[in-house]
Amino acid sequence: MKPLRISIIGGSLAGLFAGVLLKRDGHDVRVHERSRQGLAGRGAGLVPQREVFQILRAIGIEHLADIGVIAQERIFLDQAGEIVQTIREAQTQLSWDVLYEQVAARIAPADYRLGSQLVRIEAQGDGPAALSFADGSRDEADLVIGADGIGSVVRQALSPDHAANRYAGYVAWRGLIPETALPARASLLLDRFAFYLAPGDHALGYLVPGPNGETAPGKRRYNWVWYRRVAEHDLRAIFTDRDGHTHPISLPRGGLSSERRDALRHDARIHLPPPFSLAVAAEETPSIQGIYDYETPAMVGGRIALIGDAAFVVRPHTAMGVGKAAGDVMSLRKHLAAEADLETALARYQGERLPVGREIAALGRRLGATAL
Repeated sequence: MKPLRISIIGGSLAGLFAGVLLKRDGHDVRVHERSRQGLAGRGAGLVPQREVFQILRAIGIEHLADIGVIAQERIFLDQAGEIVQTIREAQTQLSWDVLYEQVAARIAPADYRLGSQLVRIEAQGDGPAALSFADGSRDEADLVIGADGIGSVVRQALSPDHAANRYAGYVAWRGLIPETALPARASLLLDRFAFYLAPGDHALGYLVPGPNGETAPGKRRYNWVWYRRVAEHDLRAIFTDRDGHTHPISLPRGGLSSERRDALRHDARIHLPPPFSLAVAAEETPSIQGIYDYETPAMVGGRIALIGDAAFVVRPHTAMGVGKAAGDVMSLRKHLAAEADLETALARYQGERLPVGREIAALGRRLGATAL
């Protein structure tokens, strides 16, 4: 296939993976990210799957797989904070921050356009797709890759009647604190992957590298998640920040009022085991993530292809979000390289990845049902 002009919408890991590898294959690639500052510092840790290691090797940064924190075992706590089950299974957690920064560094600044928010895609028959951006600029592309996540504009252009996310009935409260902020009375959480399961409550936590990839004790961070049921009609209030601004699907760090933070700490003391309650209390700026499901009816159409969460929003219990995105990118790259025409390449990509996305989404729903 001749080199293509490719516009990638969304500059998180899925878009960056695609940008680096397709540029390397000789295509003219632009990555458009709507954030003006970039996404550094927004992630915590990730549990790498096989596809993550594969794409790190393809990009040439496989050494990042060694910059991780190892949880030696999985433990399950009762409400009193006693360990009721131990599973001897080591697991590595990587730093999302370090991974993002290292991948982004492989793209020339001119090809990674921050503050570039897509508002419309127009098909032009057999000609290139026309893209319009919020700042009034326009561009054309032979292929538009939607890597713009759960609120995808590209998804809306591809499947306008089937683009809505479905709320799963619960949210994830999240915290990320320096390891040294975790009180001594919660030390049993360290170097372990810890869980607490009860009707309506599911908490977990684990260590991740520090903001610059530090893995030495005392330099790491503790990442905790608390899943709680919330009625859909209460979401607007949940996602309204202390300045009165309502966010569509989440409440970012720093948005919670001190009164709501204190209420969260109070609830944690009542509902969670003491080690987890102490971890929650140590977080000054918790965030809230709404849990949603989405399955695209089609991953491709015309000159559009979807990857990552733009195609399938899967629940975080699977720990497969980044792995799924990596698998999508490697598949799309493979078929673009193997086929002589774009239509055939996209059809083969969809045939390979659509069943995979459906399978992971179904797994996420099953895990969510058992967790809550």
